[in-house]
Amino acid sequence: MIRLDDVGVQYVGATERALDHVDLHIEEGELALVVGSTGVGKSTLLGTMNGLVPHFTGGRLSGRVRIADYDTRLHPPREMADVVGMVGQDPLAGFVTDIVEEELAYGMEQLAVPPSTMRKRVEETLDLLGIAELRRRPLRTLSGGQQQRVAIGAVLTSHPRVLVLDEPTSALDPTAAEEVLAAVTRLVHDLGATVVVAEHRMERVLQYADRLVCLPGGGRVVDGDPAVLMADSPIAPPVVELGRLMGWQPLPLSVRDARRRAEPLRDLLAGKGPGGLDGGRRHTAGPRLGPTLLSARRLTVTYGDLVAVREVDLDLAAGGITALMGRNGSGKSTLLWALQGSLRRHSGRVDVDGLDPATLSAADARARVGLVPQSASDLLYLQTVDAECAAADAETGRLKGTCRVMLDDLVPGIRIDRHPRDLSEGQRLALVLAVQLTAGPRVMLLDEPTRGLDYRAKRQLAATLERLADDGRTVVVATHDVEFVAGCADRVVVMAEGEVIADGPTSDVVASSPTFAPQVAKILAPQRDTNWLTVDEVSRALAGAMPV
Repeated sequence: MIRLDDVGVQYVGATERALDHVDLHIEEGELALVVGSTGVGKSTLLGTMNGLVPHFTGGRLSGRVRIADYDTRLHPPREMADVVGMVGQDPLAGFVTDIVEEELAYGMEQLAVPPSTMRKRVEETLDLLGIAELRRRPLRTLSGGQQQRVAIGAVLTSHPRVLVLDEPTSALDPTAAEEVLAAVTRLVHDLGATVVVAEHRMERVLQYADRLVCLPGGGRVVDGDPAVLMADSPIAPPVVELGRLMGWQPLPLSVRDARRRAEPLRDLLAGKGPGGLDGGRRHTAGPRLGPTLLSARRLTVTYGDLVAVREVDLDLAAGGITALMGRNGSGKSTLLWALQGSLRRHSGRVDVDGLDPATLSAADARARVGLVPQSASDLLYLQTVDAECAAADAETGRLKGTCRVMLDDLVPGIRIDRHPRDLSEGQRLALVLAVQLTAGPRVMLLDEPTRGLDYRAKRQLAATLERLADDGRTVVVATHDVEFVAGCADRVVVMAEGEVIADGPTSDVVASSPTFAPQVAKILAPQRDTNWLTVDEVSRALAGAMPV
């Protein structure tokens, strides 16, 4: 179905190939998972499969890419639209209409699908992805996760034989991600569709994959059986890391497989650690919280008749890392923007150093409360990475090179002459975070900062946030990434329908939740004395490093 023979891709101005002598054959009815570090070329590989590379991106393509009966050198993407459907990292950038229902129908209109068939497929897709209540909503009023489900639905309605998905669950809450993946696997198993998925959150997808496609760097591609490649892969989800730690063979790829072998481990861990570990960040001592840096009272935000945030009270103390969680559309992003002062509130007040950010100039508000939005490119407007960093230094009065050092600490190796919009999603997020941190705010808010980041980059991000907290700042991360929360946050606040429904230590809130529990917690449940959340915690306990 998909054949890449001796394929190479080199972009204009690049000194090295993005792909180099790649041979890859994916059979009909397979689900192939593409993994690799941030910026290693996953999106380029996917782009070759529908002709975006090189017809849209430019550059030079060598070798041959064949999708079904099409040679991508001879057929541009529009001529393969009935065979290949692709969803990119940024759903909003791919929308061509204004309303959800219209977007779902647009692709079928271009393919001259009969109106009666179109209506039936639209209804099926609305139900399949759980977005029926959004059918008449303007696309720009949706949350990031809702937009992502609509983008996937817009491709599914055309019934392509090949489905290419670039980070399809990155903006989805755990439940929505499971629903989307269940829909995708049904297409594979019931209809024989071929699906290629690039996804950094391997813990969500690995168990469904028939083939693993690894990009180790240097433009190379290695593919094969997931269980075999995971044995020594430098990128692995917690379930695999735990299996390696315990020497389980074959390696488990799912929580279900791991639980079947975990009973001796549960017995071994019994009594190993103090009850109620306070999150994954400071496992032995807990966070050193200081004075309150931000206080919000009765915060309410409305969009017309819709109450997005309802009378929320929130205190954020120095030294804390708080995770803001909840399903898509629960009000997380709205709350962050209201705290930062950029979003008009219906009522309520935010206090930072005795001032409400909403009453300050943009520069003064940014120096007190920084915000990294879901769409990082919204804050990038210059022609090069170097120019963005220099502007951040100049606007905040920092020493030249301050922003660049922060960027290298997050994602090293980004060329300073690259255009920000040519970066991967993860690289753009890192650039915006560096720009915001240059202003030195005492309160740092991040909206889905792990989108597009691999496991190594997430660990670096977690280390950066810990340093910010240790320096006396407070950090809030709105995220669906339960594994990141388990290893970084000391407090979790859960929202639903604009209200706070849970607030407490990470171990208490997530371990008991079937939705927000990390893989280790699910594998070791029911846990007796300690809520183990990460592989690192288990490893230290087994080594005797954790106090008893």
